[in-house]
Amino acid sequence: MSKEKHIALIVDDEPDIRELLDITLSRMGIETKCAENITQAKDLLSHQNFDLCLTDMRLPDGNGIGLIKYIQENISSLPVAMITAHGNMEFAIEALKSGAFDFVSKPVDITVLRNLVNTALKLSATHTDDKQQPQYGLLGKSSAIEETRKKIKKLSRSQAPVYIHGESGVGKELVAKLIHEHGPRADHNFVPVNCGAIPAELMESEFFGHKKGSFTGASTDKQGLFQAADGGTLFLDEIADLPLAMQVKLLRAIQEKAVRPIGSQQEIPVNVRILSATHKNLAELTEKAEFRQDLYYRINVIELEVPSLRERPEDISILSRYFLQKIASEWQTEIPELNDESLKALNEYSFHGNVRELENILERAMTLHEDKVITREDLQLPNASSKNNISGKKDDISLDQNLLDPTLLQKEKEVIERALEKTKYNKTAAAKLLGISFRALRYRIKKLGID
Repeated sequence: MSKEKHIALIVDDEPDIRELLDITLSRMGIETKCAENITQAKDLLSHQNFDLCLTDMRLPDGNGIGLIKYIQENISSLPVAMITAHGNMEFAIEALKSGAFDFVSKPVDITVLRNLVNTALKLSATHTDDKQQPQYGLLGKSSAIEETRKKIKKLSRSQAPVYIHGESGVGKELVAKLIHEHGPRADHNFVPVNCGAIPAELMESEFFGHKKGSFTGASTDKQGLFQAADGGTLFLDEIADLPLAMQVKLLRAIQEKAVRPIGSQQEIPVNVRILSATHKNLAELTEKAEFRQDLYYRINVIELEVPSLRERPEDISILSRYFLQKIASEWQTEIPELNDESLKALNEYSFHGNVRELENILERAMTLHEDKVITREDLQLPNASSKNNISGKKDDISLDQNLLDPTLLQKEKEVIERALEKTKYNKTAAAKLLGISFRALRYRIKKLGID
């Protein structure tokens, strides 16, 4: 049996635009129905099911924003895209905030239109699929995390840029990845980039690529991050760290949906969804003119705040069990249990480093614990008693609990290397000297990249 044909609704009062859209979609094997105004569109929507709606902004009996809101309220599973005048980003952003799936500017670029339609049809085909429910990956039973999951589900159905904010360690990249994985771009790349980790002089090449010979050292053509994410999602973590000059270029790439590699005379169309995040106050930086206001409004079409661990204390025990299972699996050892006192201590702790800090604390406790039970002392929480510091008693070799903090990894690496040298690289003897298990030492060697 042949697959049922997709049907799109085109709403525009200009015959030339309707004809262009009709021809383009027909060549893609999509049947179309046309309406000249909102009244006709609503009538068609009440009598027929559609897979996609394309609507103009200005219509004889109202505007496209009103139609988008009507569809959101009555047929929320139908993806709607707005057709806007060239350069009118204000209306495009308003449309996205109102629930539009995406937008396309006049004069309509056929490549951009085709990309938009293909993505919308994937979304339309999966809206009833239970696999699209982001139930897994973001653990917890608190109302705060449940609300976050609901927002992820809703945002995964849009192409609107999302600004994800929250404290360090709350899991902003995980949230971005879930939005990607539960949306129509899931079969393409999710490309995360830490904006603060790229040297300023290499940023343009990293984001947009370069042509061979375009500058000293450019021995081959290089694909940029936008091209690597084509068809998928580009996650700009710590976007507040971008220099102002790069912010201008990023804004243009987002608005034009195209990039120009260094040394190239032509722009390359890119079909990328932008998700961004930072732990800094971007609105405050914008007020101080340290972050461009136009870029802020462009990336902050929809805002998603990820709750801190302090706002979801009932999730601590669930997350703790998950991390202990994960670490035990990596170490190939038995899963220890938290006793009542250690669990109480975790519930009372403030967790300024959030979920990431909880994982680090439990990893340290896995190294310290004995008899398959993690005690309050094993957690070595700040201001807690330190009865069980690991100390080797020979040749001043020690692996103090503080050295397991991520900020002191280099010092920890040096301590382990000294122990290995003292024992002529006998790992069993080195583990004994350090006062930790062989499996724990093997895990730390692997994690720290020690040869």
